Amino acid sequence: MRRAGTLTAVAALAVGLAGCTGIVGPDPEVTNSRYATYSPVGTPTPSPTPSPTPTAAPAEELGPVVPFGDPGPLVSGLAAPWSIAQPADGSVLLSERDEGRIVEDVGGTAVDVARIGDVAAAGEGGLLGLAPWQGADGSWLYAYYTTASDNRVVRMPLAGTPGAHTLGAPEVVLAGLPKASNHNGGRIAFGPDGMLYVTVGDANQRDLAQSVEFLGGKILRITPQGQVPADNPFAGSPVWSLGHRNPQGIDWAADGTMWAAEFGQDTYDELNVITPGANYGWPIAEGFAGDGRFTEPVAQWATDDASPSGIAVIGDTVFMAGLGGERLWTITFDGRSQEWFTGAFGRIRDVAPGPENTLLFLTNNTDGRGSPRDGDDVLYRVDLAKAG
Repeated sequence: MRRAGTLTAVAALAVGLAGCTGIVGPDPEVTNSRYATYSPVGTPTPSPTPSPTPTAAPAEELGPVVPFGDPGPLVSGLAAPWSIAQPADGSVLLSERDEGRIVEDVGGTAVDVARIGDVAAAGEGGLLGLAPWQGADGSWLYAYYTTASDNRVVRMPLAGTPGAHTLGAPEVVLAGLPKASNHNGGRIAFGPDGMLYVTVGDANQRDLAQSVEFLGGKILRITPQGQVPADNPFAGSPVWSLGHRNPQGIDWAADGTMWAAEFGQDTYDELNVITPGANYGWPIAEGFAGDGRFTEPVAQWATDDASPSGIAVIGDTVFMAGLGGERLWTITFDGRSQEWFTGAFGRIRDVAPGPENTLLFLTNNTDGRGSPRDGDDVLYRVDLAKAG
């Protein structure tokens, strides 16, 4: 049932690139010493199943939290959904990768908001991450997507009210990011410092993930207008960290610690604490490597068990979506992990905090790699409780 200021891009990245073709309206998608002391000792094993205790306290005050009860569907019939965005007004916006469409949950129905006209979806590319931003110059929705020539980030004025949002014409924030049939990265999020963080995959140019000059295989940090902050670790560069293969999940704990999830190749997927200027090893190292040149992950998994995409940090827990693993992971800050809903919902692409101690998660079974079920794809909500 479907579907009822001038910006300055980073100049060196945008040379020779065409501008956006516009939006088509709805048709008739920091380090912290507390964690720096952790010393990984091997692949974490699932901890014993906790006994959660329901509580009305805010989730961020509960310490470790876990899912409680059965997830319930909010929106169904989505087509290759990729990202959950929640503007300050409490609405929920979703991106659909292949259609270049942004939709809104309106009472359980996916209502079209806009379609970005120059999305060129192919392989893993298309309309990927979304990030809302409320600035002095108004409300904006940022989007990361693939065009015929690059991956890029744009922002669009967000107007209207829940259930009746509109988006203005896109303005380029960052262009010229490498693209390929896979390893496009694609997650964007605003950090607690008000800067925009962008995950960029190695675009199948694996060796260049070690080069600061190449923007693939990196996590980038820019201002909301696309400029390079003066306190970035590499002068004049948007690069925040390097040596990544295909990072697709970023979020921050309440104390400002930045976390990121990353696809491995054949051996290990990773969950990392991200520090400015750090090198995470790809393609020389994958998982715990014992190589002093590189920052070790906090946790790792066999690639069949995870294939991680979006993450959300709630309380003292990292929630991580698993695509190939078809499960939701919870990871405590010392790297202990527990799996949930294994195989029950298929591929899980993104997770986000929901209202009133809940978690939202988004399935991705219609992306060409999953086995769609009745109603796929679906945005679910599940209650959270303090881990026992």
